[in-house]
Amino acid sequence: MANKHRHLWALLTAATLSGCIRLGPDFESPRQDWIDHWDSNALTAISQQHPQPDTRQWWVQFDDPLLERLIDIADVQNPNLRIAALRILEARAQLGIARSGRYPQLQQASAEALYLDRNQYNGDNELDSSAWQYGSGFDIGWELDFWGRYSRAIESADASYFAAQANYEDALVLLRAQVAQTYFALRTAEARLRIARDNAKLQRRSLEITERLFNSGNSAELDLQQAKTQYLGTLSTVPELETQVGQTRNTLAVLIGQPPNSLPELSAETGLVPLVDQAQLTDVPANLLLRRPDVRAAELQVAAQSALIGVAESDLYPSISLLGSIGWSASSLSGSPDTVSLGAGPNLTWNIFDYGRLRNNVRVQDARLQQLIEAYRDRVRQAAREADDAATGLSKALERERILREASFSAKRSLTLATAQYREGYSDFQRLLDAQRALFAQQDGYLVARSAALSNLIDLYRALGGGWYSSQPLLDSATHEQMRQRTDWGDMLDEPPTPTAQANTP
Repeated sequence: MANKHRHLWALLTAATLSGCIRLGPDFESPRQDWIDHWDSNALTAISQQHPQPDTRQWWVQFDDPLLERLIDIADVQNPNLRIAALRILEARAQLGIARSGRYPQLQQASAEALYLDRNQYNGDNELDSSAWQYGSGFDIGWELDFWGRYSRAIESADASYFAAQANYEDALVLLRAQVAQTYFALRTAEARLRIARDNAKLQRRSLEITERLFNSGNSAELDLQQAKTQYLGTLSTVPELETQVGQTRNTLAVLIGQPPNSLPELSAETGLVPLVDQAQLTDVPANLLLRRPDVRAAELQVAAQSALIGVAESDLYPSISLLGSIGWSASSLSGSPDTVSLGAGPNLTWNIFDYGRLRNNVRVQDARLQQLIEAYRDRVRQAAREADDAATGLSKALERERILREASFSAKRSLTLATAQYREGYSDFQRLLDAQRALFAQQDGYLVARSAALSNLIDLYRALGGGWYSSQPLLDSATHEQMRQRTDWGDMLDEPPTPTAQANTP
């Protein structure tokens, strides 16, 4: 009979350890069918596929060493990215906590020493005594994972760890897009400032000529005042653009983790970056959207929450534990024996009188799961919208840039002709002023349109998840050493293995 009972407990333990019962739903991807066939005509028109893996670093297309250096600095020093990296370590530690549920939950050792002194009142008594009493013990308790509580908790923590990695990659995508857009905005502001200064000099010369003619009686005061008005109007844009240049430079410095006014190389290099008129992709748009780090993070959050339903459901059923203890006690009294005690056996607990709270907790977890499913689907739709909007914006911005480029050439030629005709006396001064005004407006508009095209190109790469890859370690050496000295991290501060296999992205 005893052998039969031992066999039953062995079978129960084997069934538990093999995870034959796992309450709650198994994870199912919340993606919808439309994404598998999604395409964008605007995106197809302004992109081409290149299978080379280095297109993940889309900024190398601009062939700008300073931009590449700024992105490298940002990868190491940007505070938001550093926080995202630390959250990976936090999630890794949380996963370690969840995995500890595979082992006995109670492992407790104890030791004690007591001095006992017993005295009778009213004189001496032969029963008076004093002695030391010693004892030690070890208790162990292991709740068997019969309903999959701990395996589901591990599943949830595992998905959360992967989500933290995806969030880090999403921070990379956003950071690199922000660095590039701020860098291009700075270059555009510097170019607009040069145009404003050049046109102000040109208009200043016209004002000086008109002033001499007026003083000699060969020109009306109206021409003088109009020339002065136009010159001062153009000159007034210079302080505004200088402010924009300084503020954008400071924004870029702080973005890459540097104090303001700490990047002298930005002042040394002020040329415009090349305008790229096509995006280089490595896969079809639908696949790229699903590989976006924020989309993957949203899907992994669904997986983590799905497993928590099983954890909540396990509270509705009895918990089965194996308990064991060993103890030793002794006394200094002569003749007192040493005692060793052993105990082991199963334990069953069932919270049957709190069913309403436990059942509603399952419902709470399920409602949270459905919220995350809806959030994921909305995230995918928003990603598709962002990609299509950026592609359309890039196409139209390039079209406008081509028109304004030709218009600025025409405006420059018109000014040359108007100046020559005015000097020869074939046209009045108003036509010269109109030509100068048109030149400044067209040149400035061209630079703005060019900047919009670059911004839309970057938005397109960001919308498709471009720039998620980095060869930099999660922690810089100083932070690694600081945390190692402060806390025993074991090997967790070392570079973790890549949680998910990534295919090439933009």
